[in-house]
Amino acid sequence: MACITERKDPVYATTIVGPPPMEDFYMGKAVERIFLPLMRLQLPEIRDICMPAEGIFHNLMLVSMRKSYPGHARKMMSAIWGLGQAMFTKCIVVVDEDVDVQNLREVVWKALNNIDPERDIQFTMGPIDSLDHSSRLANYGSKMGIDATRKWPAEGFTRPWPGVIRMPDEVKKRVDELWKRAGL
Repeated sequence: MACITERKDPVYATTIVGPPPMEDFYMGKAVERIFLPLMRLQLPEIRDICMPAEGIFHNLMLVSMRKSYPGHARKMMSAIWGLGQAMFTKCIVVVDEDVDVQNLREVVWKALNNIDPERDIQFTMGPIDSLDHSSRLANYGSKMGIDATRKWPAEGFTRPWPGVIRMPDEVKKRVDELWKRAGL
């Protein structure tokens, strides 16, 4: 039985969900940090995960992993979609273990430089969040996984993979000095 009561200074416990970051983002970040060790019990190859505010928890999960065999990133996506509430994740992007998934700029740069969309994006159907208004059916819709790891010859990629060009520290220091002298 429910009842409505009145009081002079009512307390209404709620969170506002809307364009990020809203109040629920901070709960989501805590959930991300709590679930990471639990996920690693099942999937020890996971290095880190990030569910950025822009993805509203369940819409985007960035995963860094230690890749050990061809197709490992695709196995990772399927495994995550099979882990409890992670089944609601609409998009999973898997990157190599040397990518800092907490740095969105680095993830986007690595992912867009490492994917061939036809080869590396997979779609599947499954349960989705009941609040997801974009799906064709309530509670059921499509998901996308992106394998943004460096590809191996055993995955059909035989071209040499380029290294990352880094500016030497002494050059960075010299440029910083020039900027200061220029007043910038």
